[in-house]
Parts: sequence; C-alpha cells; structure tokens
Amino acid sequence: MSAAEQVKTLENRISELELENKLLHDTVEYLTRKLFGRRSEKASVLSLGQMSLFDEAETEADPKAVEPDLKQVQGYRRKKFNGQRMELLKDIPHDKRLCTLVEEDRFCEKCNTALISVGEEFIRTEIEFIPAKVRAIDYYRETFECRTCRKNGEPYMEKSPMPYPVVQHSMASPSTVAWVMHQKFVNAIPLYRQEKEWQTLGVSLSRATMANWIMAASRDWLTPILKLMHQKLLQEKYLHSDETPVQVMNEAGRKNTTDSYMWVYSTGKHCQHPIRIFKYQPGRSGKYPQEFLKGFTGYLHTDAYSGYKKVEKITRCLCWTHLRRKFVDALPKDIRSPDATFPSQGITFCNKLFEIEKALEKLSSEERKSERLKQEKPVLDAFWAWIDSTRNTVLPKSKLSEALNYALNHKQELMNYLEDGNCSISNNLAENSIRPFTIGRKNWLFSGSPKGAAASAAVYSIIESAKANGLNPYKYLYYIFSELPGVQFGQHPEFLEDYLPWSPEVLEACK
Repeated sequence: MSAAEQVKTLENRISELELENKLLHDTVEYLTRKLFGRRSEKASVLSLGQMSLFDEAETEADPKAVEPDLKQVQGYRRKKFNGQRMELLKDIPHDKRLCTLVEEDRFCEKCNTALISVGEEFIRTEIEFIPAKVRAIDYYRETFECRTCRKNGEPYMEKSPMPYPVVQHSMASPSTVAWVMHQKFVNAIPLYRQEKEWQTLGVSLSRATMANWIMAASRDWLTPILKLMHQKLLQEKYLHSDETPVQVMNEAGRKNTTDSYMWVYSTGKHCQHPIRIFKYQPGRSGKYPQEFLKGFTGYLHTDAYSGYKKVEKITRCLCWTHLRRKFVDALPKDIRSPDATFPSQGITFCNKLFEIEKALEKLSSEERKSERLKQEKPVLDAFWAWIDSTRNTVLPKSKLSEALNYALNHKQELMNYLEDGNCSISNNLAENSIRPFTIGRKNWLFSGSPKGAAASAAVYSIIESAKANGLNPYKYLYYIFSELPGVQFGQHPEFLEDYLPWSPEVLEACK
C-alpha cells in the first residue's frame, strides 16, 4: 500500500471515529438529560433563541409596543380578587363561631352599666381539620310474629331484611373497603402504610386482610360493571390506548423480574360516555389489544407500537405529542447552538399544529374538520417538505435522524386525524389516564400476584371512569358497595345500567 493510500485510509478511519464519538456524545447527553434534566417540554423552554418558521420577527414587531417598567416588574404583587377565598370554600360546610364576652365581663368600665350587644363583625375564615374516627356497628335482625295466626294454630313469623355484606364472612363495610381502595389507588398509599394508619385509629387491620377485601370486592361488584362498560366502549367510534410495564410476582412459568403490562383503553373526547378501562396482561403482544377490541371498527389513537397493527378493521391515528418528543430528545445540551436548529424547527411545526388545535376546540366536528384542512394542511405540507429536504443532511443514527425517520415511516397514520373532526391530534387522553397508575406504581412497586394485578386494574378502571364523569371516586366506590350487593343483576343484567358512572342516580349521589 502506497503512502497516499495509507493516509487516505487513516483519514477515513478518523472520520469514522469522529462520527462514532459524536453519536456516543449525543447519547450520553440524552441519557443525562433523561435522568437529571428538565422534564418540561414547554415551547418557551425548548426553542429559546431559535429561529421560528411561523412567528418571525416581522410578524411580531410593533413600534407602538410599550417597554415594561422595571420598578413595576420588581415590585409585582399578585392581584387578589374579591370573593376568591369564598369561592375555594364554597363546597365546604360552614359553622359560625361567635366570639363574645362572658357574662361577668359585660359591664361598662366607666359607669358599671350592663353592656348590650349591638352587632357582629366578620373577622376571618379558617379551615378546621377533623381527624378520622372508626366505630364498630353490630347488626341485629328483628323477628316479628303474628299472634292471631298463632292462636289459630298456624304460627307466622317474619324476619326483617338485612343489608348484604360487601365481603362475605368479613368485618368489611362499604365505607372501609371504599376507603382502602381510595387510599391505595387515588392517593397512592400502599397497604403497609395504611396498616399503620389503622393502628393509630385503634384497629389492628393487616395488609393481607385489606388485600383480600380489594380482590373480593373487585371480583364480585366492580368486574360486572366493567364488563358492561367494555361493551359500551366497543360501540364508540373513537378510542385511545396505551400500555405501561408492571412487575407482577408469582406468575406461573415466569420469573418475578419479567415485565408484565397494564393496558388502558379510553373513549375519545367527543364520545357519548367517558370510559377508562385498565386491563392487566402478562405481556405486550399485539394479541391483547386484538382480543380486547374485537368488534371495534373506528379510529384508534395510539403511539407507534407495532402490536396495534393486529387490531383489525380500525383506522390508526398516531400521536403528534410522541413525534414532538422525538425532536425534543434530539435537542443538544445547549439549545442555542447551531446543532439545535433542525430539532427546534421540528418542534416549531408541532407547536403550530397544537396551537391551531387549541383554537378549534369549541367548534363542531364538521367545522373542525374543515378548519383543519384549511389551516393545518398547509403546515403539514410544509412539514413533510422540510423533512424531505433535511433527512439527507443529518447524521445517520442520530436522535434527529431517528425523529425524521419516525415521522416518514408513519406519515399516513400521523395524517389520519384529518379524516374526522372528532379525531384527536394526540394520545394525551390515554397517557393522562394511565399516569395515576404509573405514579402509584412508584409507591407500591409491584403486584403480589396476577389476581392482585387484575383486581388493581378493575379498581383503577372504576376510579378513572369516575373522575372522567366528574364523580368523587370514594363516593362512587361507596355507592357501588352499599347498593349493588343484593341486586339480582345475574338474572337481570339490565339492572347494572343504574350503576354506570353516567347514570342519573349515580351522578346525583356521587358528585
């Protein structure tokens, strides 16, 4: 090999190493930001100092704009509005506490004449906390006898009806089971901490007992309601879905460290009934949404996970928030550097679409579809043209290249939301529904068994559906456990309609 060829080979090797070093450096920055960096994706944070494609200085400049007064800025105080405090306390019962003089002090210090009350003056409002207390209720059944029938030799006796227990052969009441579920699945307080709280109230209640209550009550009373809600969900036209890993112990034939998954299925924003259903599955295979969504033939909003392709007869709408996140991940540590220009432009395109969507929220479905084609289609055309002109100029295998390829590979699914005004541009609805589960998971870490995971899914479904319908989750759980036992819904499934979260009786009792 000649000297020139050796030099050329070394130059190529240096270029390869520089490229590899750049990719490794970007990876380290990305992982560091994920671990320790700012989690916010607000536009003001991400695109500071970057060129905007739509909000150019020429369109924003105003010679008449008034410069801020620094004294006013430095001395800024939050404005208080009359009645603001009372608005915060409007749903809380008020007790009047009058501070008065004791009888022996009601005399004039000048002439010793008795004082007469001439009015009251409002001073302030305080919030008083009343600690929880428990009590034991001993149920007795009364027996009645007909004395006339007894005299006639035909004794007749009748016992008073009894409320059905929420858990058979247990001291559980509707209020205690509802509270245990509320604490664990709404407030993310694990059972071992609840065990200590019960002890402070004078009750020795083990976590094992509470776990038994959750599983029994979920199986007997929540699951029948969820099966009906599942039927209602499949009749809708717009659904959202997402999944997140969960560690489940004691699964047959699997290690405890193997990831299982909690799936969530949600009706869309413009559907008739807000429904959120969680479903525990031992894996992430596409067969699980395929089975759960069998019979659904509408628009399904998801991320780009390929498993959803197994769901038949649907139109997939992919999430622009996920795509935007890809460009966010491609931003360098210094967002003012030249390397941030391309990712920033991608973020700007996405932000423009979200900005238009926000302005179209209150329109009808047909008006929204028409305005999307008029306002968003030009932005989308510019976005795809920008990608075509950019993708061959970026570093292969970089985060930016990954974002561009992600967009191109899923172009049709990202555009499908334009077909119907009731479709959504993002899958945020499902992500927001599953977030309470991911927050709770940080506290209780894992489920003890598949049955426990299935029970957790049922409780989360009821709670999140209650929230979506504007209900108080605790009141809804209490209503179910106090009213549903004893109802013959096995023979008459239609009776369950009265216990759905949008039922008029439920809405009246559980707001």
